[in-house]
Amino acid sequence: MLSSMSRVSYAGEAYGPSTIYLPFLSRLTMEIRTMTDEQRRTIAFEYFSRMDRGESIFDLFDDDAEVYFPKWGVARGRREIERLFGDLMGILAGVSHDLAYANVVQQGDTIVIEGLSSGKLKNGTEWRAGSTHAGRWCDVFEIRDFKIQRCYVYLDPDYGGADTARYPWLSVERATRY
Repeated sequence: MLSSMSRVSYAGEAYGPSTIYLPFLSRLTMEIRTMTDEQRRTIAFEYFSRMDRGESIFDLFDDDAEVYFPKWGVARGRREIERLFGDLMGILAGVSHDLAYANVVQQGDTIVIEGLSSGKLKNGTEWRAGSTHAGRWCDVFEIRDFKIQRCYVYLDPDYGGADTARYPWLSVERATRY
């Protein structure tokens, strides 16, 4: 039976009083995988591409990930993340992120991507960065172990410019400043 146990030895001893028997190590597999900057960038860009195609993004997230979306708050864990995106897709008919001209800043596990989007709400209202006030965004990701650990989205969630009671300049004709 001892032959099936893993042994951890200190001070170079194979056996003796400093040998610790750890039977669980014979079944334990530990793998440490490092990621390149390009691999992290690929996962972040895949997140946007899947959203644009209307495909599931949830397998890109770690089970304990966090996602922040303005006016929704912070979703912690897969169940809350699914609820956040379910609520978001409840108002969006479609979205397109223009990644060809995205600004990307990366340091370690953190990737910041700033870009432009266009899309349509389910009520028929359309937006396009550069033509309407909506469509400019910035997402901050932390990606480790080939999973998104954290994604904080910074944008104006009033895609249709309907919040004119609090922001009256939205309803005033003026020169485009988008």
